Amino acid sequence: MIQRGMALVFATTLIASGSAAQSAPRSPVPSDAGIRKILIERIDTSHQGVGIVVGVIGPQGRRIVTYGAVDQGDARPLTGDTIFEIGSTTKVFTSLLLADMVRRGEVALSDPVAKYLPAEVKVPERNGRVITLLDLSTHTSGLPRLPSNLQPKDSANPYVDYTAEQLYQFLSTYQLPRDIGSEFEYSNLGAGLLGFALARRTGMGYEQLVHTRIAGPLGMKSTGITLTPEMKARLAVGHNAELKAVPNWDFQALAGCGALRSDANDLLTFLAANLGYIKSPLAPAMAAMRAVRRPTGTPSLGEIGLGWLIVKPSSYEIVWHNGGTGGYRSFVGFVPSMRVGVVVLSNTFTATGVDDIGMHLLDSHAPLMPPPKQHKEIAVDPKLFDAYVGQYQLAPNFILTVTREEDKLFVQATGQPKSQIFPESALEFFLRDVDVQITFETDSTGRAVSLVLHQNGRNVPGKRIQ
Repeated sequence: MIQRGMALVFATTLIASGSAAQSAPRSPVPSDAGIRKILIERIDTSHQGVGIVVGVIGPQGRRIVTYGAVDQGDARPLTGDTIFEIGSTTKVFTSLLLADMVRRGEVALSDPVAKYLPAEVKVPERNGRVITLLDLSTHTSGLPRLPSNLQPKDSANPYVDYTAEQLYQFLSTYQLPRDIGSEFEYSNLGAGLLGFALARRTGMGYEQLVHTRIAGPLGMKSTGITLTPEMKARLAVGHNAELKAVPNWDFQALAGCGALRSDANDLLTFLAANLGYIKSPLAPAMAAMRAVRRPTGTPSLGEIGLGWLIVKPSSYEIVWHNGGTGGYRSFVGFVPSMRVGVVVLSNTFTATGVDDIGMHLLDSHAPLMPPPKQHKEIAVDPKLFDAYVGQYQLAPNFILTVTREEDKLFVQATGQPKSQIFPESALEFFLRDVDVQITFETDSTGRAVSLVLHQNGRNVPGKRIQ
């Protein structure tokens, strides 16, 4: 999630509340026909996807429902063996590594992350408190979503050239804006740092560690980072919100935040282990991931365990995570009390993604998102852009910087790369790759004095500060 790391995205999952209590909960997951109807609407009616694979596991076994295509014009059918990038769902695997290493006695949750980094790296501290492995896993370290020195040469593959040296440099110079452990802030940097530190502790690379400790023991043969030729043949082509094919993402130092690829069958096996349908030496670590909890401060997100987000929209808890890269979205969630789990994988990145589908399948009261409003670019005099260039503060640690390059206007959020915005009126602009809009508010001279960021029904104002 919680969202694509390189976009101006807030949490999008909507959780319904107030469902009637049930003395004997029954699986809320609809029939294959009901699921297929949802997928047809998402792809054929709303045009919010190219292909989607849904996996369901419960007391009656497993099932796979698919609709759409591996790629535009590709006649090959989607199956439970079709491979997708799973983005931030990787974070659950990273935190499972942590929980398992605690069980093995290799690390402790209270260990400072600095313990597993080179001695010369100065990890930020505050008020005598150090960043621990637990803080990283629960997104309460005080580290930002992304490091400010993440400046990719290719924005279509933003993590590929972020090295360990750059990570060390950022950590050694960053000043925490608040006390460690005091507040939840979703951090790709923190999760990536956790995976990096755990890999250093074991002397393995991150991918090797995942294979040795998780994928191998569970028989998840299609889960990893490096794709064999056979796996490449099963890889769905990623697409952006305009349904155009985009490159795959690659990672270096921050692999633990989003580098894994997998398929629905493997992820159902992962859920089967979490739900106790298969015996696994990872069972104690999986249980420990839900035993440690911290508040997120956001009702729709609930609590954060080790990696997993945990919400209780009605009479039962849902344990979940989502993910997104440039061309994919993923959702994995389960209801422990019902022993039911759902996997949803899409080869299209949109702001809503498949989160609402996953939650709806686990809680019928959770709404499916309506299709986003369509936006059309119009021609405006680029000279207008000069009045909008500046910095706008939406929160204490969240600033939007608006810049002009020739006849194009760009916006850049704190710690994120810039994205072009397109006019649909003289004051209203939109992003093409995510469902985000910006409205400028001007004074009598036409100079912008503030803006409003519109996303997921939220309107967040920001005053001009420069």
